Parts: sequence; C-alpha cells; structure tokens
Amino acid sequence: MKVAYLDCFSGISGNMVLGALLDAGLELEQLNVELARLGLTGYRLVAQSVRRRGIAGTHVEVAIEEEEVARPLDHIEELIENSALPDAVKMKSLAIFRRLAEAEAKVHGEPVEHIHFHEVGAMDAIVDVVGSAIGFWLLGVEQVYASHVHVGRGTVECAHGTIPVPAPATLELLRGVPTYGRDVEAELVTPTGAAILTSLTESFGAAPPMRVERVGYGAGTRDLPLPNLLRLSIGEATAAGSAAGYEQDLVTLIETNIDDMNPQLYEHVMERLFAAGALDVYLTPIQMKPNRPGTKLSVLVDGERVPDMIDILFAETTAIGVRTCPMHRQKLARERVVVGTLYGEIGVKVARKGENVVNITPEYRECKLASEEHDVPLKDVCRVVLEAAWDHQHDQGAT
Repeated sequence: MKVAYLDCFSGISGNMVLGALLDAGLELEQLNVELARLGLTGYRLVAQSVRRRGIAGTHVEVAIEEEEVARPLDHIEELIENSALPDAVKMKSLAIFRRLAEAEAKVHGEPVEHIHFHEVGAMDAIVDVVGSAIGFWLLGVEQVYASHVHVGRGTVECAHGTIPVPAPATLELLRGVPTYGRDVEAELVTPTGAAILTSLTESFGAAPPMRVERVGYGAGTRDLPLPNLLRLSIGEATAAGSAAGYEQDLVTLIETNIDDMNPQLYEHVMERLFAAGALDVYLTPIQMKPNRPGTKLSVLVDGERVPDMIDILFAETTAIGVRTCPMHRQKLARERVVVGTLYGEIGVKVARKGENVVNITPEYRECKLASEEHDVPLKDVCRVVLEAAWDHQHDQGAT
C-alpha cells in the first residue's frame, strides 16, 4: 500500500502541499491537465525551485489573471460535482471544502450556506484544494499520515483586523490534532492548509513504517528562522510483521483516569463510543492520588475519529483531560462466515495469517440466542458451531 507522510515542522499551507507534491515527482503538466477538467479559468500555476535555509524545495504560486470572485460553498461544490474530475478526487475535494466552510461558519457564527471564500482567496483555495487531491491521486497515495503540527505564534492581519496565531478558523480545524508553537513569530498554518491536512490524514505522530521512494519539499513564501518547508515522504507501507503475513494499520489510543464518576455511567459511555466508531473500549482498575481507587478508560480508534471520541469523553464522563498516542497495529486478516448447524445458521469470525486459518470464534450473541431458542446449554451450541466452522474451512481448502 502506498502511503505518504507530511512532516509539518514549519507548518502547512495549500501551496506548500502542491509544492511538496511537485518536488516529490508530480509532473506540473500532468497536474495542469487534470486541473483543466475542473473548468476553472483565470489562473495559472507558477512553480519554481527555491532554497530555504540551504534546503532546496519547490514554491508554487497560483497567479490570478482576472478579478477574484467570492464564491459560496454551494457554488464551489457545484463546480466540483459537475467537473470531469475522477470520483476519488471529487470526493476528497468536497470533503476538504465542507470542512473548511464548517470551521469558518463556526468562527463567524453564521450558517455554512452564508460563508463565502473570499478571506482565504477563492481561486487560490480551489486550486490548492483540488490540486492537492489530484496530486495524491496521481502519485497513487492511499493513506496520508502527518507529524505534530508547528503552528507558530503571534498575530496576523486579515480583513477583520489583527487576530491571534493560529487564526480562529485554523485552530477550529486543528481541534484534536497535536500542535505546538516555538519561537517563530509567524502564521505557519493557513486555514486551507489545515483543512487539507485534517481531511486527508489518518493519524498524527511518528512516521509510519514505510520504504521511502520519493521525498519532496514544498516551500512557503517567507524566510523564517527555520527552513520554511513542508516535507513529504511517499513510499510502500512496511512493518516488521507484514512480511510474515500480518495486516497493519495505524490507530490512536485515547486514555483518561477517572476517580469521581458513578460507575453505572460507564455502560452508557462505552455504548456511545462504540456507536461513534471506536475499535475497542476497555476499563482498567488503577490506584490514584491520594491512594484513591480509580478507573482508566481506554479507547482505541482510527485517527480521523479522535476528535469525536474526545467530545464524547468530555460530555459523558467527569474527565477534564485525555491523553492520545498513535500506535502501529499488527493484526490477522479477518472475515465473518455463516455456517449451517442443527441450531440454524450462525456466524463465526475467521482470522487468517496469509492463507492459513489461525482462529475461529463463534459469534457469542448468535450462539446465546440459539441456546435460548433450542433450550440447550450455550457451551454445546458453541462447540457445534466451532466444529461446523472448521469443517467448512476444510471443505473450502479442498475445493
């Protein structure tokens, strides 16, 4: 699987993403051909090689050739939907713009339908967003990961006056994302860059196990105390266990310690977390200060769902802080199979390492229901289902 890693040590903006993609091998002519399918005119892409603190990169500028037009979200969505772009590019571009519009709407206290993309530059934003989606698609990237994000500090001037860094819309987009600020008085992350980053990225943290094939640097416009570059690495996903037939992915572990909540509430919290897409939720008894018994609540989740999980934890528990940690997960391939038994058709979970079946587990709830319907011990139902499942696997292997 082809993966990409964005190292945001100097922030991220839309044109830095385009620059990094071009620097990593994306052909400018090919990008222009695909962008033409959008049907948007009045601009041209200008890419040039530059150096930032001694490191070479590519700087991209969207040169506007006609007067800017402020476009509402529905106009941009219509432009993308009616284009001849590939469906995968359309889907990602629409998701990025919807996320950007929702953040702007929340900050300004207006409905999403009233948001016009003048503040971020309508033409710039469209080309940056759609061009980025095209670039990852053309380079065959299936999953994107990113580092913690350097946001800078200080203030910046905009149409509404002087505002703090990161800008309110940018900070809204970065909710749930690990960020930091150092001694750089500058806006390092733009709303467009934040929208692209948070819409495409699976999780934030260390680089995933990968065999690096391409490296590109997208340059920002200004000279800064550190190299004003976005580093992009692209390659094949690897892991210690993958060569031995295991599957792999990146997940995020969210944890919080609680010592002052009614234990009856945990059932409801777990139900809400699972309903929102948690991969696993579990409780661990712990000893807290001052020698007070407590509970560690752990949630395993795909990176993109981290903000939702944190919202639920703060809303449904007495927690006032959570910890997040990206993790590499090795796992067996798994599938659900339905087998016929004298108690009816019952599902089982089949786990494989390559072509070899390692585990078969009967679905507990289905076995329990069959036990009640047929008035037989649950353990007998489980045994019959397991035998039928292994017979089924042996038959499948023989065919």
